[in-house]
Amino acid sequence: MMISEKVLVKIMLFPLIFMGGLWSCEEADKDNEVEECFEQSILVTASAYNSLAVQGEGDPSITAWGDTLTPGVRSIAVSRDLLEKGLSYQTPVRIEGLEGIYIVNDKMHPRWKNKIDIYMGIDREKALKWGRKKVVITFPADNEQDGAD
Repeated sequence: MMISEKVLVKIMLFPLIFMGGLWSCEEADKDNEVEECFEQSILVTASAYNSLAVQGEGDPSITAWGDTLTPGVRSIAVSRDLLEKGLSYQTPVRIEGLEGIYIVNDKMHPRWKNKIDIYMGIDREKALKWGRKKVVITFPADNEQDGAD
C-alpha cells in the first residue's frame, strides 16, 4: 500500500499543527489541505552541506539548536536574517527543485544573509552537484517568531 505525499505530509505535520507545536495554520485546523498553509514565498540563495568533520567546527551532526542530524533527514539551516521573516525553529519549508518538506533545525553564522543550507547527509558528491543557486522557498505565513537567538 502506497501512502501519498499529501497523507505523509499531514502525518508529519500533525504534531506541529494540532499538538501546540511551533506553528499553526487555521486552514489545516479546518481539515483543508496542508499545502494551503504554505503561503509565504521568498527567493533565497541555497547551498548544500554534509555532516562531515571537514565541513565545520565541533560535532558536524549537531545543529545550532542541538538537534542531531542523520542521513535521510530533510533539514535546512537558515541565515539569521531569515529567522525574522518567519523561518524559525522547526518551520516546514518547501524548496523549489526538491521534493518533500524540509524542516528548519539549524542556523548559520551571522555573516550569511538571505541564505539556506540544505542538509544532504554524508553524500558530498550530491552536495557538490547541488552547488549554489537561487531558489524560491515556501513556508507557512503564520509562524511564531521563536528561536531568533
